[in-house]
Amino acid sequence: YESVSMTFKLSCPALGGLTNRCDAWDRYGWLAIVENAGAEDEEVIEFWRYITPYGVGGEWTVDMTDLRPLFSGDLTFRVFIDTWVGPGHEAGDGWAVDVSFDMKGGTPENEPIAVVPVWTSHSFVYGDPNVSVNPAAETTLSVPEGATKGTLRVLVTGHGQGNAENCAEFCTKTHTITAGELSRPKLIWRDDCSETAVPNQLGNWEYDRAGWCPGAYVYPWIEDISSAVKSGEDLTIAYSVAPYVNTCRPDSENCEGCVFGTGCDYNGNSHTEPKYVLSGLLTLYK
Repeated sequence: YESVSMTFKLSCPALGGLTNRCDAWDRYGWLAIVENAGAEDEEVIEFWRYITPYGVGGEWTVDMTDLRPLFSGDLTFRVFIDTWVGPGHEAGDGWAVDVSFDMKGGTPENEPIAVVPVWTSHSFVYGDPNVSVNPAAETTLSVPEGATKGTLRVLVTGHGQGNAENCAEFCTKTHTITAGELSRPKLIWRDDCSETAVPNQLGNWEYDRAGWCPGAYVYPWIEDISSAVKSGEDLTIAYSVAPYVNTCRPDSENCEGCVFGTGCDYNGNSHTEPKYVLSGLLTLYK
């Protein structure tokens, strides 16, 4: 296919005879292909991430051409929204989701031949020296024969607030990807929420955040790593984030830096544990 685009639509559930109401809160969500669904070796391949708007719907059309090898044969898709509301709940009825693909025949300028999961979606605690930092951060892959170019497509978002520096949702940190001898640092930060997120939401959707905005999809971090791709050889890819110690945590020897003056215990509201959520795909081209 010359091009593949996806349209993703969130709307308020249509409940017969009742006023349609979306979830009032911004919720973390993703879309994935599931291989071997329901089996012990089930694999969930996240390829798109988003945050729902506060209380209103939204719609986005995005280019998926580089991921074309994922979209063939009989597939199981899974959509997830981290919500706790449903029909009749005081905070809204939830979400309705519609997804469609538009595939235009032809040959793209760069023809993708394989998409390989590098990191399946997972979260890791940030800033606690007693917790291992992202043990799944390095992986070695076999590059298939005939592949001469490659791009990394990474999704990373920060969550948790009230900690030292207000991490990880509201602190700016440099993240680094390495592929072979290549090193690619990037500041994971979203400072365009007021211009790019769904307008007329409820809540504080205009604030800058670590890689996301309420009512917007997460921009993939895409890096060309073609110089590290060698046909038929192994390739080691790793991820890291700048060092940080959260002095506002329950077991901190010297409790300090709590942004909202909450004390060091997490309360599930204004003070929550800082975490990053990471996933990554490697697209290989002829």
